Amino acid sequence: MKGLVLNAQWQPRADYVVSDFEKDSGKAVTGSSVWRNPAMEVKTLDDPTPGPDDVVIRINYCGVCGSDVHFYETDEDGYMLYPGLTKFPSVLGHELSGEIIDAGTNVTDVRRGDFVTCEEMIWCGHCVPCRNGYPNHCVNLEEIGFTINGAFADYLVINAKFCWPIDSILERYSDREQALQAAAFCEPTSVAYNGMFIRGGGFKPGANVVVYGAGPIGLAAIALARAAGAAKLLAFEVSGERRELAKKLGADEVFDPDELAKSGTNATDLIMDRTRGDGADMHVEAAGVMDRTVPVMESSLAINGKIIIIGRAANRVPIYLENLQVRRSQVYGAQGHSGHAVFPSVIRLMASGRIDMTKAVTSVHKLDEAVSAIARLSKYRADGKIQIRMN
Repeated sequence: MKGLVLNAQWQPRADYVVSDFEKDSGKAVTGSSVWRNPAMEVKTLDDPTPGPDDVVIRINYCGVCGSDVHFYETDEDGYMLYPGLTKFPSVLGHELSGEIIDAGTNVTDVRRGDFVTCEEMIWCGHCVPCRNGYPNHCVNLEEIGFTINGAFADYLVINAKFCWPIDSILERYSDREQALQAAAFCEPTSVAYNGMFIRGGGFKPGANVVVYGAGPIGLAAIALARAAGAAKLLAFEVSGERRELAKKLGADEVFDPDELAKSGTNATDLIMDRTRGDGADMHVEAAGVMDRTVPVMESSLAINGKIIIIGRAANRVPIYLENLQVRRSQVYGAQGHSGHAVFPSVIRLMASGRIDMTKAVTSVHKLDEAVSAIARLSKYRADGKIQIRMN
């Protein structure tokens, strides 16, 4: 089979203290401080065979995530920009749909011929966080496309417990290809759902919601907020193409923060004006530029407002805690998408037509074109969702 493999050099920064866990596992907890000179290449690999609890999935679609772009990008010293848990070499890709073509002897919940999507967080189910109901914070966590082989490949082998059938999505769309594209959005949409409705506890219908960044996670957040009954839904995004996509997914108004700055318009004042002085009941950070977004979010909170941090960035930002106190407000960190009925809820939303994430697809490429597609996304940041079509 073919797969898009990323390799990089293990060269911890001079000021980075490598933990015993990192030494023993070969995983970097903060990838941007360890992995240098990353390189992506489509390679020929051995076809996978399932263990007794595994299935083999023939991949149809896999979406390019912002994390894949951050794997490609480097700072001036050659270190990749992605700040999270990583181990290389690995096949990239984690936003997938496909068909089960083989299954291990212990697999009973799914079978050959089933079309599925999959979780990206490979939780153990045995550690204390897993047993306490926090699978996204598993101490033995693996992640497809980050620490183990992922779905930018002809085939993926994965434990069957991470698979979710997508029959209802296939029934929703008259075009099977479109249905498989929609199903490949389950993972990123579940990330937004987990942040907004599980970690953040959601909002009441009629709330004011502001989303920062209209990449795939931000677009999913916009679609979910509209489906959940947001009365006023604002977004900020620097890309003109993505601003248009944000409107298609349900945003009432979308603003270019760079143009606002040039014109001298204060983003906080704009939010307060559009919400008639109430502020935002929920802010969703999906841009990963907290140095720019946090000051706006904390200064435009509604009473009992919430800040949901989904974007990733390896830098510290100041926050004036007095604002949280006097506004009775909260900041929620969100990671992953597993547990809490997140995947089945997202699948039902797609199958019901409440959200249609295929509106965010801007281009589809072959696997052999994956590196150039990721490079384009890195350079222009104009696309919504780029998907790779295998087979």
